Amino acid sequence: MLILGGEYWGGRASPLFLSFVSYLFCLLRIFPKVITQATAKDWFDRRRAHIRPWNNFIDQKRFSRPQNFGDLCKRVTRNVEHFQSNYIFIFLGLILYCIITSPMLLIAIAVFFGACYIIYLKTLQSKMVLFGREVSTAHQYGLAGAVSFPFFWLAGAGAAVFWVLGATLVVIGSHASFHEIEGDFEELQMEPV
Repeated sequence: MLILGGEYWGGRASPLFLSFVSYLFCLLRIFPKVITQATAKDWFDRRRAHIRPWNNFIDQKRFSRPQNFGDLCKRVTRNVEHFQSNYIFIFLGLILYCIITSPMLLIAIAVFFGACYIIYLKTLQSKMVLFGREVSTAHQYGLAGAVSFPFFWLAGAGAAVFWVLGATLVVIGSHASFHEIEGDFEELQMEPV
């Protein structure tokens, strides 16, 4: 259970909620250690290096209707493998579009990152003590998330997430389905009898 100053916090929260909050705090402690800035930059550079030419990606002559369900499945599988980096950048572009076109969401993100930056500056100066106990940086970031949660809710962040996921599935799914396979290999084709 979440304990502050030796007493239970509020005493009314359900055990499921408290275990969820504890899990989030554990993730906050682990996450910065797993993904470093160098790792993220290396991943981003690898994705950029594997981008297929955008001219081939949007070439209208390469779009056609799949002949059957087997052809559709083959196209989707191969195109997702072939254009994976392009699809990732489309996903990131849709996220950026969603954030820019929603001023409230932009404000909520600014509030969250502003709070995190203030916490970062404060931890450089001294440790935070609450009820006679030292509050870890992970708990402070969790508090920043809890404080900014109402802003995300008012901004409609949940709807934005589902819009981005839906738009990504439609755009990438339709492209992967209708784009002919790059470098179509001569394979053994079975003819219907």
